[in-house]
Amino acid sequence: MSTLPPSSPVRLLLCDDHAVVRAGLRALLSSADGIDVVGEAATGEEALAMAAHLNPDVVLMDLQLDGGGMDGVTATRQLTARGERGERGERGERGPRVLVLTMFDTDADITRAVEAGAIGYLLKAEQPEELFSAIRDAASGRGALSAPVADRLLTRLRSPRPALSAREHEILAQLARGLGNREIARALFISEATVKTHLGRIYGKLGVETRAGAVAVAKERRLLP
Repeated sequence: MSTLPPSSPVRLLLCDDHAVVRAGLRALLSSADGIDVVGEAATGEEALAMAAHLNPDVVLMDLQLDGGGMDGVTATRQLTARGERGERGERGERGPRVLVLTMFDTDADITRAVEAGAIGYLLKAEQPEELFSAIRDAASGRGALSAPVADRLLTRLRSPRPALSAREHEILAQLARGLGNREIARALFISEATVKTHLGRIYGKLGVETRAGAVAVAKERRLLP
């Protein structure tokens, strides 16, 4: 990461799949002192490519990127990995810090983003000044969390989720293969009702509400064989 001289504005790259949101953010950020929006990306792939030649100090990243390509968590991981490896772009500077800006505050989304290397996690309901401060903090290497996000993280630290049982690991592995409840029941020689019961416990332990969410978190935490 480059060290900013005191008078240098924060070079910011926006990544959001909605053009209207990007336009709104650019207009909002134009009123902020010391922040310069150097580019806009609609996909994770675009964010990686643009970051390589624009060398932003901070990438403001949405997590949910439609279009079937790379999601915000994967893009965050790759961007932060560049910084860890010391990769340098055209201006000779290292990878940017990633600040998540999203509508979602589930435990699973927060955990995935933080584990991917995001320096901060903000909700789109934030006040403008909070967003400006978070961007400046991120550029300086300081973390930034929305109050609701900080509360959820503290709650999780105080009350860690129980570990998955051996049977739950088996069901999760079958889930990752794309099997339905009936197929999982047949593969493990148990009833569909038992599968549903275990799935409910798995969702609770992983902090998710869907099958896709369970598989995504399991991959992030390396719970799959």
